[in-house]
Amino acid sequence: MSLLVTVSSISKHFGALQVFDGLSLELRPGVTGLLGPNGAGKTTLMRCLASTHAPDSGRVHVLGFDLAHPAERLGARRKLGYLPQDAGLYPHFAVESLAEYMALLKEIAQPEARRQEVDRVLEEVDLTGSRKSKIRKLSGGMRQRLGIALALIGDPRFLILDEPMVGLDPEQRMRIRGTLSRLGEDRIVLLSTHQTEDVAALCQRVLVMRRGEIVFDGTPQEVARQATGRVWLAAQPAPGQAGTSWRAADGRYRTLGEPPPGAEPAEPTVEDGYLALLGVPEEASG
Repeated sequence: MSLLVTVSSISKHFGALQVFDGLSLELRPGVTGLLGPNGAGKTTLMRCLASTHAPDSGRVHVLGFDLAHPAERLGARRKLGYLPQDAGLYPHFAVESLAEYMALLKEIAQPEARRQEVDRVLEEVDLTGSRKSKIRKLSGGMRQRLGIALALIGDPRFLILDEPMVGLDPEQRMRIRGTLSRLGEDRIVLLSTHQTEDVAALCQRVLVMRRGEIVFDGTPQEVARQATGRVWLAAQPAPGQAGTSWRAADGRYRTLGEPPPGAEPAEPTVEDGYLALLGVPEEASG
């Protein structure tokens, strides 16, 4: 089996709205973070990769399967795990019942093997103690962790996670980071997030989307370097840059863009580089 995902010149429209046109990329084993503002096309791209949307043109190959052909699409679905932005969990199911149902859909037919797989994924996300609970009674963070568990069923070789850390407390985020980091050692993990600290802590590769295009492809360190010479610390906020200047925990003002009077340079973060890539300082000051 090929551990490779290729997107070749795909286009997608919804009526008059063009999401992307001629988008191409390649994914290999490791954890890749997908960053971008709302409306950039991240969720639509992930749906195309998960085969829930078909591109209007172009080709998507997942682990050697061409998603344009129904038989190969089924083969790809057997090898991938997908957490959509809205997992749509059935509220009247118990946690373990829904996990068992998903395991059946993943063709784990033998009851003992299915039970072991459910035990494994619930332990992975720290939901073993809540296995009998009705989903409607779970907190938002617990539902999110259940969604991740369902995506892990069947030991997928390609894992697609749309905003997986939403609603998780710091302890649970750290636990999920550890799981995804381990999985990324020998399979492909793609996660979309607005949490740049998760990208900095977890991802080996970062893709930044804007208006349906990949505007950056590199490491977290290379993202941060996009803001080199553009991040400042000063005793006063930068005049005219209210959108990109804020008071930090030490009482000084951190500014992305032009230096305010008396400023000293600061080490840029992934968030700084990401905002610089999007042109935020120029747009905010304009």
